[in-house]
Amino acid sequence: MGQEYFINSQELEDKIRSLLPSQGGAGAGFDLSASTQIIPVIDVTESAEGSNVRADLQSAFSKSNSTEFDVEGASTTVISTTGYWRIFGISTMLSDTASIRYNRIQLNDGVTFKKVFQHSMPVKPTPSVISSESFDFIVFIPAGDSLLVQSTATGAIISGSVRQIADIDGNLVNP
Repeated sequence: MGQEYFINSQELEDKIRSLLPSQGGAGAGFDLSASTQIIPVIDVTESAEGSNVRADLQSAFSKSNSTEFDVEGASTTVISTTGYWRIFGISTMLSDTASIRYNRIQLNDGVTFKKVFQHSMPVKPTPSVISSESFDFIVFIPAGDSLLVQSTATGAIISGSVRQIADIDGNLVNP
């Protein structure tokens, strides 16, 4: 059995009041104490949230849970299902024309578009160059929205994969 000591610190009491208002933050008095007894603390947060997989592992791609895309000179709707999605890939362009090229990833609500990624190549520099940009981000798709991948020309290729990491309510979708 350990010994118990009372702590008299206005700074600690103020911090406890601000962090835990139900523990005396409304003006009721309380005492802080310390003990020489060791009490183990077990973090069960992940299990309580419904997942036993670390967050970084939970967003991993697998053969069964990912959808790939490869777009050149076209537009393709890649996601139309609600939820939280991870998008990963690369955009590559060759500057061999006299016009500006774009590769884009856009959110669409049926009326307007919102760019979440854009890679562009200016008018043909001399000599021709290849430009690549990688991307890896998470988007939220509510009901009625979709994610569109667009390439404005041949020689402008955007490819990658998408994977749902949580449903619309935030329930995790494990790999």
